[in-house]
This record gives sequence, C-alpha cells and structure tokens, in this order.
Amino acid sequence: MRLATSALLALTLATTAAACGGSDDEGTTADGKIKLTVATFNEFGYEELIEEYNAMQDEVVVEQKKAGTANEHQDNLYTKLAAGSGLSDIEAVEVDWWAALMEQADAFEDLSDPEVEGRWLDWKTEAATTDDGRLIGYGTDIGPEGICYRADLLEKAGMPTDREEVAKMFTTWDDYFEAGRQFVKKVPDVAWYDSSGATAQAMINQTEYSFEDEDNNVIAAENPQVKEVFDTVTALSEEGLSTQLVQWAEDWTASFQNDGFATMACPGWMLGVIEGNAEGVEGWDIANVFPGGAGLWGGSYLTVPTQGDHVEEAKELAKWLTAPEQQLKAFDAKFTFPSQVEALEDPGLLDHTSPFFNDAPTGQILADRAEAIEFIPHKGPKYADINTAFQQAIQRVDEGKESPEDAWQSFLADVERLG
Repeated sequence: MRLATSALLALTLATTAAACGGSDDEGTTADGKIKLTVATFNEFGYEELIEEYNAMQDEVVVEQKKAGTANEHQDNLYTKLAAGSGLSDIEAVEVDWWAALMEQADAFEDLSDPEVEGRWLDWKTEAATTDDGRLIGYGTDIGPEGICYRADLLEKAGMPTDREEVAKMFTTWDDYFEAGRQFVKKVPDVAWYDSSGATAQAMINQTEYSFEDEDNNVIAAENPQVKEVFDTVTALSEEGLSTQLVQWAEDWTASFQNDGFATMACPGWMLGVIEGNAEGVEGWDIANVFPGGAGLWGGSYLTVPTQGDHVEEAKELAKWLTAPEQQLKAFDAKFTFPSQVEALEDPGLLDHTSPFFNDAPTGQILADRAEAIEFIPHKGPKYADINTAFQQAIQRVDEGKESPEDAWQSFLADVERLG
C-alpha cells in the first residue's frame, strides 16, 4: 500500500466542493437510457449480476468500473470527492478507510429504507450509520479468514496435505511459522507465504485496537502488539519464509503461476483472486483454521455519492446488488462472503463447494471461520494511512533499503506526522 496523506487532505475539501455536482459520464446512453456506473476494485462478483440487472431494465443501463487494486480505487474516490464531480453513481468503499469516509457522510446519500431494515449483521449496519441515524452504506461482504495452501508443494516437502491434518499444523502463529521453517528447509526455492505485508495485515487484524484506541487516539507507536507483529514478520522474512513481494504488485500476481509460495492468509474474497491469478495451476486447497483463533480481513460497502445525476436509480441498484439473493450469487462467483443475515443462513451457502480448491466445502469453512470471530477490529479515521506506513516500513526491510531498526524508526516518524 501507499501513503494516502495527500488523498486524505483532499478529502477534507470534499464537503464544500461536493455542491458542484455532476459525474464524469453524461449520464445517458445514445438511445436515451439512464446510464449508471458502479465503481469497484479487485473482485466483487458483480459481472453476471450487472448483466442480469440490465436484462431486467427498460430505462437503465449499468456499467461496472473495476480498478485493479483497492489503492487505485481509493485514490480516485478521494480525488473526485474533493473535486466535487466525477464519481460513479455507486462507489464501493473498503472497511480500512470507511471511518475516514464517515467523517464526510454529507457527501453521500442516506440509504435508510424500511425494506432493508434487519438485512445485515448488526455490526455491519452500525458502522455505516451516522450519529443522526443516516445509513450511508449498504454492506456487501465480510472477510472471515482461513489458510489457503498448495497441497502439491506441501507434499513435496513431506508435509501433510489433508485439510484436517493441515489445520492441526496451523492452530497458532508459532505453529504456522515453525511449519514454514521446516518447509523452506525441504523446498528452499519456494517461499512459505505470499507476502510479509499480507501476513502482518492478517496478524494486525486479530488486534482489537492496533493503531487507534476506542476514542480514535493514535496508539500505534506505543502499542506493543504492533511492534511485535513488525519484529516477527521482518525476522521471518530474513529466514526466507516470505516471497518479499508487495501484495497486488505484478510480480506478486505472477508468483501464483511459478510456484512462488505454498500458503497464504485467505479471507473469503481472496479465494476469487487466487482462482483468477492461479488459473490452470492445480493443488490449491483451504484449511478450516486460522492461526491464533480467528481473523477478519476486509469487506466493503456500496455508497451513493450526492454529486450523482441519478441518485434514486442508483439507490435502487445498490439495494438490489446487496440483497441476500444477489450476495449469494456474488459468493458463488468470487467467494465474497455475505454480510446479510438471510444469506448466511441459506443452505446454498453452507453447501457450497469449490472444484478449484480440491472440492473444499468453502461455504461451511468460511461460515465456521466467521462464527469464530470474537470481536471486530477497530479501524478509525487514520487507520488506512497508518497501515500504509506500516506496510511500507516492512517492505523497505524486505527490499534491503533499511534495517528493521531503521524501518521501525521511520514508521514512528510517519505516525507522528500523521497523528
């Protein structure tokens, strides 16, 4: 990830600029239909849903704009919020920067509607509700985590490959890392996990208050849990467990095709990313376990910016895309685990299996991982920027640009500047 300080500075201008209105599209097609744009990133599983919606409409045509990474989408969102024009009719927002967007709630439509009351898990709705009761986001997915692994590479190292046996090896982070040490001894040309930063993110997500406390005071510099994660992943990288690649970078994507690593932290939405990046690669599976208990990584919302020309039509589309029926279809397409109460109870979700992941019962595994979650990590307005600085510090160590000690001091300087 990259520091987004300039983007956040621009965001503070959004409230006054939003009155300019308008979108970067003319809002109508050549034949006079209303054109709605939906801006997403990574994989939301909306391709077939949008085709379905378009087939149902006589006066509306929907187009998806999909950024390759959350960072690209975030930068675009912040920039156009500040400019007061150019946003899509519907904008997806990831939970890491949701709190910052909540500080600009007036730039988004109130989506409150009796029809959607009780649709989502309570905590998902509460996070999107302002103090005066406005609902500015419709929940899409949540990110319960398992561990995905290459069974063929584990077999090459003489390690168990059966899901239940693999799960026994990964009950704690110490167990997981020790298994990695044994793996790289046997298969030295393959890393144990995909990215130092991704592994750090998975560990940070198990900390209730990592970078900010419950009152959003910045605590990153003095929080021993943050320092422990940093020390752990940088040391393990030096032991050869990490690819030392930046998650989402081109070489990280390529590593799925060239046996770059054996395991990775796997929130539900990541399964769709893996299947896309590792097309044609056999051996992938998922274990019903996460080191240290449970983890929650990611999840998003759909918002309707007030600057749009067709906010009522956009609200209807956002409501439809986040209905339980559609979220189940999105899960079937890209494993985006739903946040809707009705969807979570659907037999089709719990009975879901994945041929790509060795016919793993992915629906039940992710449901079990979701049930194991005991708290929702707190992510305040400065979380995304601090996390970016944290990730960059880790990467500087991976790239040999700084020692762990120097990188930590650089991180502390970044935190002070952001705080």
